[in-house]
Amino acid sequence: MKIIHKETGELIASGKRGWAITPFEGNYYISRKALKTKGFTANYVPGLCLYKFLYVWLDFHNQNGEVDKFLGWKYWLPNPLFPFIWFRVAVSKNHPDLVIME
Repeated sequence: MKIIHKETGELIASGKRGWAITPFEGNYYISRKALKTKGFTANYVPGLCLYKFLYVWLDFHNQNGEVDKFLGWKYWLPNPLFPFIWFRVAVSKNHPDLVIME
């Protein structure tokens, strides 16, 4: 499975669907091993999910130096019942700036 930034063709993630790239509730949670870019940075805008707990939004800095705001997020205080979301970069499976190849 691959997740690619549509505009630049930059590979964001590559790995097997499962523990490497975990689908959950219409999103993909990407393990550190499967993450193939260093382009995500925290923009320090916090978020709250009532059952997954606290996260921070991530901006994506692509190879061209452009920034896609709020492309991903990361739970920094995750619910211990969901180990597959712990400290992983997450992206929406339906985000218009991403291409998902399975």
